[in-house]
Amino acid sequence: MASVRPTRLYRRDFSHRGTMLTCALIALLALAGCAARGDGETQTYYPEKDSTGNYNPAPNAPRQSVFGAGGLNLFGGNQKKDDGTGSGGIGVNSFLWRATLDTVSFMPLVSADPFGGVIITDWYTPPQTPAERFKVNVYILDRALRADGIRVAVFRQVRQGDNWADQAAAPNTAVSMENAILQRAREFRMEAEARR
Repeated sequence: MASVRPTRLYRRDFSHRGTMLTCALIALLALAGCAARGDGETQTYYPEKDSTGNYNPAPNAPRQSVFGAGGLNLFGGNQKKDDGTGSGGIGVNSFLWRATLDTVSFMPLVSADPFGGVIITDWYTPPQTPAERFKVNVYILDRALRADGIRVAVFRQVRQGDNWADQAAAPNTAVSMENAILQRAREFRMEAEARR
């Protein structure tokens, strides 16, 4: 019969005790180093209550926030006055943005990026001319309402048999759309100024 070697149940493994002790000592030193200032003294500050009875830790300091000086404003409350650019929370002029969406509203949209100022429509076939279709890309280039702050690219295709072939759009089509967008943006701005 083979002999069975007895196991020692009372023996414990203490080989990791030194590693744990070293880690705890390093953590304790790091924590102690956080409490001291550069001159070795600790800083103690007792906040005072303001006129409403709440504690205000720094009554004269400007309020700091992760989202900047104004904080995060989700619902429009306590907004600053408009600086005239009409960029109410988006990356481009909001009057141009709204006017562009209003002007191309008859065409299906593929993409609308309010921060980049790009609106791309899908192909649109006018009911009067079913053998041709149009696509429009609008680029809002500035935060100010200016004539050179918008660029329109118009694409046209004509049906040839079962396929669509690219054709040049009329040269004044893009300019006419830009003018229509600018006119509508001016109307939006005048309405906004009348409400003030």
